[in-house]
Amino acid sequence: MHGYTDAKDDYLKRLSRIEGQVRGIARMVDQDVYCIDVLTQIAAVTKALQAVSIGLVEDHLGHCVVDAARKSPEEGAEKVREASEAIARLVRS
Repeated sequence: MHGYTDAKDDYLKRLSRIEGQVRGIARMVDQDVYCIDVLTQIAAVTKALQAVSIGLVEDHLGHCVVDAARKSPEEGAEKVREASEAIARLVRS
């Protein structure tokens, strides 16, 4: 079981909403909507994806990392390393 399993339906709803926003942006570009309006919608989608990311990181730390640390210091350290690398990728993106 993954850390996000209990909130899976919430994540799927949020991702579906984001998917709809992205389709809306594509329609805006197709309809030659003003650049700034398109950029505003892209910023909103980016913020929504960041919120999902933060939630997943919190779930991972609270579940996967904690469970691994309870099993052994080595497993805990490995999960912390994975989380650190994932956070670094998010920060760079």
